[in-house]
Formats: sequence, C-alpha cells, structure tokens
Amino acid sequence: MKKYQAIERASVCGPYHEYKVCGMPPPSSGGISVIQILAQLESFNLSQYPANSLTAVHLFTQSSKLAFADRSMYAADSDFVSVPVSGLLAKDYLAERAKLIDKEKDMGRAFAGKPEQSLALANDNAIERPSTTHLVVVDKFGNAVSMTSSIENGFGSALMVQGFILNNQLTDFSLAPKRDGKLVANRVEPNKRPRSSMSPMMVFNADNSLRLIVGSPGGSRIINYVAQTIIGVLDWQLTIQQAINLPNVTNRNYVTTLEQGTEIEGLKAALEKKGHTVKVRPLNSGLHGIEVTKSGLVGGADPRREGLPLGR
Repeated sequence: MKKYQAIERASVCGPYHEYKVCGMPPPSSGGISVIQILAQLESFNLSQYPANSLTAVHLFTQSSKLAFADRSMYAADSDFVSVPVSGLLAKDYLAERAKLIDKEKDMGRAFAGKPEQSLALANDNAIERPSTTHLVVVDKFGNAVSMTSSIENGFGSALMVQGFILNNQLTDFSLAPKRDGKLVANRVEPNKRPRSSMSPMMVFNADNSLRLIVGSPGGSRIINYVAQTIIGVLDWQLTIQQAINLPNVTNRNYVTTLEQGTEIEGLKAALEKKGHTVKVRPLNSGLHGIEVTKSGLVGGADPRREGLPLGR
C-alpha cells in the first residue's frame, strides 16, 4: 500500500450519431463496454422504436451480450496486460460485431471477438459487488466531473483506518489465474489494479461542448444502466430524469433481466418467444446525470436510491 500511487490515464472515446462519448479506460471495463454497446446499435436507429419497447429491449440485450463477451476476455489493468483498446473500438470491428445481432431472435451465449492486437486469453470469472457510489457536478465555469467510487462490498473489507473503510476490491480480480490452460487477463498479480465496471461517462457535441454526463453504482450492471440512460437522452429525446426513470434492463451475456415492479415485466413472454432466458428481479441502479440544454443545466437522480439533483 505504501507503493500505491494514483495514475492518470487517457480516457477512451468513440462516436455515437453526431456525438463523442468518452469514459474511463482500463482497468475499468466501463468506458469500452458502454461505447461498444452504443456503436453496435447505431445502425439499428433506436429512435424509431418507443423507449423500452420489445424491439428496443431485444436489440439492447444483444449488443450488451457482445460487449460483455469482449469484456470478460480482454479487460484488465493495461500496465500488466496488453488490452486491445483501439481494436475493440475500431469502427470496422464493431460493424462486424453488429452483424451478429438478429432483430428476431436471441443469439444465445456470445463469444469474444478477435480485435486487432488481441492475445489468446481465457474468460474471467470475477465476483463483482454492487456497493458503489456515483456523483456528477457541473460548476458555473463549465467544469464537469463524473466520478464513481467503490468499496466493493457493503462494508468493504470491514476494516476502518483513520476514518476510512478499506475496500475489498480483490474480489474484482478473476477467481482463477488460468482457465482451460490459458491465462486470464484479470488474474491477481502484485501491484496490479483489478478490473472494474465503473462507467463515469461524458458525451460531447460535434464542437466538443458538453452535452451530457452520467454514471451509476450497481456492480457489473452499471454498464447497462449507463448505456440505457445515454440512449434514452440521445435517441428517445427524454430528459435526463425521464431516462434515469426508465425501467432497467440488463444482460451480462447470461440472462435478460427485467426490473421487478415496473411495466417492463410485461415483455417477459415476448422476449422468451425470441429465445431469451428471462428473469425478473430488483435492479437497484443509482444513476446521476446532468444534461446541458439551451435553457441551462438539467439534473437527474435515481429514485431507486438516495440523492437529489440540486443547483444554485
């Protein structure tokens, strides 16, 4: 711990419609995965479908499966593993991945692609807890912050030192260093940072002015929560609060999960007809976002958790 130093890393960015979407680089998987989900969906023009309609939800889950397959294979601390960031975000690669999405049926288990400069690795099997927090701030000078912080479990390691709870982020590493005879990128190594799902994102207009900042707690489901909210604002023309309020949908390359107690439960049977395995359960996001509009800043906070949008 004495050797630990914060490291400044370049953000990862990618286009979505006329916007530029930027997020956290490895060892977080969030920036890459959110951008992949959006890029793979761009050709489907989600704006033509109602928010959280059957087709929109189906397409979203399929793109998410592809992103999570790549995430499981390649995302890790880039100081220790060669993460093919440019390959994973390459336009041609994402276009080929998007061709795997069928509008009518579920693809089943997605497999990682082979982007440029990728190595032969094994899939990760880390435990990822949802005890995370997020906030967004824009000040009167236009400076903006999207910040996610995690202690991993409810009370971290259950140890407190000088007023701070120590985290237990070791559970973000893979449970095994090798699988099927191949090394796992996110294996434990001395001084290595574990992979996370943190997805503090910023969206910029064509002139590089800020359009939207957003993020959420929620374990590995953070990626879906944030991607869905960005789609809500940019494709469905919802306010940031309306986008945050949408019933949550997740698929981490296993099952399609619909938020319990919301209208989206009604899609269960129709999704199963398309081949989905569907579960209905609470999906406790904690989204915070701010959008920049012509009339000023508009904030939104997730009603599922604590927090209020405030300004002065």
